Amino acid sequence: MNTQTKHYATITAGYWAFTLTDGAIRMLVVLYFHLLGYSPLEVAMLFLFYEFFGIVTNLVGGWLGARLGLNVTMHIGMALQIIALLMLTVTDSMLSVVYVMLAQALSGIAKDLNKMSAKSGVKSLVKTAKDDPKLFKWVAVLTGSKNALKGVGFFLGAFLLDLFGFRSALLVLAAGLLVVLLITYGLLPHEMGKAKNKPKFSQVFSQSREINWLSAARFFLFGARDIWFVVALPVFLYEKLGWSFSQVGSFIALWVIAYGIVQALTPKLLRQHQPTGRSASLLAFVLALVPAGIALALMQGWNPSTTIIIGLMVFGVVFAINSAVHSYLILAYAEHDNVALNVGFYYMANAGGRLTGTVLSGLIYQQAGMVACLWVSGVFVLVAMGLSLPLKETLIKSNYF
Repeated sequence: MNTQTKHYATITAGYWAFTLTDGAIRMLVVLYFHLLGYSPLEVAMLFLFYEFFGIVTNLVGGWLGARLGLNVTMHIGMALQIIALLMLTVTDSMLSVVYVMLAQALSGIAKDLNKMSAKSGVKSLVKTAKDDPKLFKWVAVLTGSKNALKGVGFFLGAFLLDLFGFRSALLVLAAGLLVVLLITYGLLPHEMGKAKNKPKFSQVFSQSREINWLSAARFFLFGARDIWFVVALPVFLYEKLGWSFSQVGSFIALWVIAYGIVQALTPKLLRQHQPTGRSASLLAFVLALVPAGIALALMQGWNPSTTIIIGLMVFGVVFAINSAVHSYLILAYAEHDNVALNVGFYYMANAGGRLTGTVLSGLIYQQAGMVACLWVSGVFVLVAMGLSLPLKETLIKSNYF
């Protein structure tokens, strides 16, 4: 195993460990606060700061990564996650809504620092244009495995809650992540991702035409997913279809795992062809048909359980391919010396889309129901397609590497 591959394996292992805790802490909070009497919508709102601070973190985190190096920012993220886990080990009387939202804000900052650092780190390991296929494969595997393991984290959180209880489960997760932090920090080069010239804070806003268009498309792509997935879907399954909480949690966890597997397999599904902006716009058009089709089926009185399950499976496959192509394009367009800044700006848009989708999911579902959420989701995907059109003739140039 050469040095490049060893560093990639270390980045991936650290990202996996962090992702397991990220999925587990979400499931622990959802289940435990349901037991404390919170409604599904109230539980969902506990994660509002988690999404909001992702916007700020990606903007500032890319700048920090370029100045301090990605090894440092990656492990700052791990340290903050450990603190967030420990914050929730206080007594029930101290677990107020504001306190939990603050802990989740810290977890959101940690997650986006870790994600930005890991994905930028992959780019920093790929130096030349001839490594294009390796870049596509590596980022697809990293992103796909992360999402699959987040689903595993849902199961892990529920398992630890049953086995140890809420606070002990949090301590187990914190201890495990601390061990990983100490191991991986020493294995990665400390100069990884550090810009040769220290960037000014004003440089956090991308000057690249391709990255700006792609970031705008990413905002609407992920907003489209979360508009019906974050709040509307779990509440719909529970209230309208009569599913139990364990059924809802297991179904969503399995969906996330399958979604991650498809992401990891995207290079094979596309037969190793390197995607361009045209790929992003065409895939977005196909994706827009899925929520529209589910909405039409529900309006026609089709069996809601069958419609939602099959529709969500199709949506997951097409969305996973869309997301994997986007994740490749941002790294392909990013300049090596400013990779952390470029990726941070892009994932700021991603976090903004998720925050918007989360808020609209609760608002639209409460006011108009699941069908309305699906229609708005379809509109968001069409906007993402339109924003990808300026990239349709853009090819990945060798001087990006």
